[in-house]
Amino acid sequence: MPNAYKNPRGHDAVRRWCSQTLARGDFPLTGTAVDTSAGHVQLASAGSGRPRVVVVPGTGSNAAVALPWLRALSARWATTVVDLPGQPGLSDPHRPRRTRLAWYGRVLDEVLTATQMDEVVLVGNSLGAAVALAAGSPRIAARALISPAGFIRLSVDPKLALASAIWLLRPTSDHTRRMLRLFVAPTEDPPETDVEWMTLMAGSCRTTLAPPPLPTELLARRAELPCVVGVGEHDRFLPPRRLAPAVHRTMNLDLRVLPGMGHLTTPQHLDDVVSLVAQVAD
Repeated sequence: MPNAYKNPRGHDAVRRWCSQTLARGDFPLTGTAVDTSAGHVQLASAGSGRPRVVVVPGTGSNAAVALPWLRALSARWATTVVDLPGQPGLSDPHRPRRTRLAWYGRVLDEVLTATQMDEVVLVGNSLGAAVALAAGSPRIAARALISPAGFIRLSVDPKLALASAIWLLRPTSDHTRRMLRLFVAPTEDPPETDVEWMTLMAGSCRTTLAPPPLPTELLARRAELPCVVGVGEHDRFLPPRRLAPAVHRTMNLDLRVLPGMGHLTTPQHLDDVVSLVAQVAD
């Protein structure tokens, strides 16, 4: 199975960055690991009460990168962030070459079983939304999907493709910042933590292709549970005008367009995320 990292040095650098970032968290959190068929999976948790919210981050993300999500959501609900295996972070680095969404869905089901979480609200972001849809555990009570993959193929315009290629070939902070400006709203600057992380990731990790749409039949079955779907009005990967018809056609849901947000959910937009999650969690 392919490894998420280019070499052992990259693996060590990513683990060190994640561990140090979590250690600097300014709120109480705990870390645990569970064994799955995909190897060990690392979890970061905070908060208390019910329901249990489980966050599944996007491509190249993890609990350390999603620390602002964990802080915002755990202020209201008991929240756990999953470091997906095969993605940069603190979980097993291996991933399959094919049928990755089905594989990730099974791994997430195993995590819920191993931790004995029940009545779970899955919060999926980008790739994590597609994984949340692929998972079919009876422990899942509802889903909140933010900037979700799994419905349509992601759009990559020439400007974004060029900025991404330069970032991968020469991962400097300036090149990363220039690319990430296309991930946020036109009036925003990307957070420096994301710039630092994405620069490290480009130099240390192997990239993965964007996930394909999930089967229509599976999406129809997932519509049997409560679900909300939101996307930023400035999302270049998942433009609302393309995403909205697909969400309505497959799950009979109205897409919530989050004002002033791009594909990257920056801290100033997390109140909108919390409000979206509350529609299925409360």
